[in-house]
Amino acid sequence: MNEKMKFNVTNLNLFYGDFQALHDINLNIPENKVTALIGPSGCGKSTFLRTLNRMNDLIDSVKITGNVSLDHADIYSAIDVIKLRIRVGMVFQKPNPFPMSIYDNVAYGPRCQGIKDKKELAEIVEEALKGAALWEEVEDRLHKSALGLSGGQQQRLCIARAIAMKPEVILMDEPTSALDPIATQKIEQLMDNLKKEYTIVIVTHSMQQAARISDKTAFFLMGEIVEYGDTDQIFTHPTDKRTEDYITGRFG
Repeated sequence: MNEKMKFNVTNLNLFYGDFQALHDINLNIPENKVTALIGPSGCGKSTFLRTLNRMNDLIDSVKITGNVSLDHADIYSAIDVIKLRIRVGMVFQKPNPFPMSIYDNVAYGPRCQGIKDKKELAEIVEEALKGAALWEEVEDRLHKSALGLSGGQQQRLCIARAIAMKPEVILMDEPTSALDPIATQKIEQLMDNLKKEYTIVIVTHSMQQAARISDKTAFFLMGEIVEYGDTDQIFTHPTDKRTEDYITGRFG
């Protein structure tokens, strides 16, 4: 069965001034799958993740060469950056709810898109919170501050906020590293459900997490991809000794 690719990345290089952070990255990311990016700190995982919705454009000294395409359209020349960030949502390492109500957090994006109808907004908010497995916990306090939620709930709220924009892809940069094991488990279960509708790319420091939740795994080292393939194969029969050394804890 041929997998449909959501992103095609070819010969991607990224420089911060004179420092080259990514070297000749070639990676195809399949649709409706979870792709995990693993590797030691500072190896380029998060930098690569941020190229997929052009977040690195916000840094002055960045220079990028190569090609990144979403559904075969070049994200640097053929897709408007604002439209790109609607199609490719992002969830960060630390939960970052806005200092407003739970409802207003989720409704924020749709309102920015010009949706004003109260009934439509209420439906979007409910659907997004249900999609993030948070609705039952917050339905009776939607107009209370989002900052009163627990860390795990705040992170699911940030996922709901991303879902409310109806993206095609959700990027997650270590979304559970600040959470306890129970909250982490909830987010992992959520990702498994979300991939039915979304393509998910996650940066994780946890080998166990990558092994549990991802379909594909890319191992980054010193700004290069050492190995990329099906998660089972990467974790049980890596072809590169450096991958094996990292996975078995010999370094990193």
